[in-house]
Amino acid sequence: MARTNVRLVEAHNQLLTHCDGMELNVSLPSENALASELGVSRTVVRSALEHLARSGIITLDGRTKTVRRRSRPDDVMEKPPVLLGVEELEARFFDWVLRMDVPPGTVLNVAQMAKDFHVATHTLQEFLSSLSRYGIVVRRPKGGWQLEGFTVNFALELSEFRSVLELNAVQHVVRLPDDHPIWDKLDALETDHRSLLARIDADYHDFSQLDEAFHAAINAVVDNRFVREFQKIISLIFHYHFQWNKSDERLRNESAIHEHLAYIDALRSRDPDKALAAARSHLATSSQTLVNSLKAHDRAL
Repeated sequence: MARTNVRLVEAHNQLLTHCDGMELNVSLPSENALASELGVSRTVVRSALEHLARSGIITLDGRTKTVRRRSRPDDVMEKPPVLLGVEELEARFFDWVLRMDVPPGTVLNVAQMAKDFHVATHTLQEFLSSLSRYGIVVRRPKGGWQLEGFTVNFALELSEFRSVLELNAVQHVVRLPDDHPIWDKLDALETDHRSLLARIDADYHDFSQLDEAFHAAINAVVDNRFVREFQKIISLIFHYHFQWNKSDERLRNESAIHEHLAYIDALRSRDPDKALAAARSHLATSSQTLVNSLKAHDRAL
């Protein structure tokens, strides 16, 4: 719903309260006075008054607006749902694909998805267009969109490119001065990792968010718009793959925590060779985990 309609709902409901506070058969103030009181334009006030007239709460006779009845609960207009932004839409889309087991080749009903996700249709179209650059969705010859999904080849290509970006970031990190924010961030991340390790039996599911924060912190040291753009989609896919394969999840996550801690130590050493070796080792594990998750997810369909 457009912003004007949101204001219309608010103005309409405020006018209901205004009318209920007046005697019946008494005229309302002028449109200018009402617009000033409600903080909206005369156009919005006029639309709200017309709606009240259709409901029989007031009658309109030229410029005269007369209160005819009290309001009922069903006269109150409901506010439209708050539309999702792009970042929330990304999370909602991947969650939908994974939780609903949407198979590759599925034709996407944009109108229905926009309604289900509480997002403007044009926002959803733009989002799908952005995903098409990565081959996750494709345009159909006669219009519309089709989900291509995540294949093993897709995962391998994504992992390879992820490694290129992150290994580049590692080389930046080891050259950063002691007062750079990354070192405090790594200290905090180490604390979070050790905390999760201490309660791994109960909270191993929490590793997904911690993994996302860890890799985001490392890659954030590279101030490059193209890196940021690709990192966003990479982060989303690696974040959600933890939900695909539940087998040995606790053991995998505990092992990954130890790899992260070794990675942090290697970065602190400022030794490029040591840091790159730790990064390569962990990224290789992550790549294999992603591929295994995809295979397990395919078998579950």
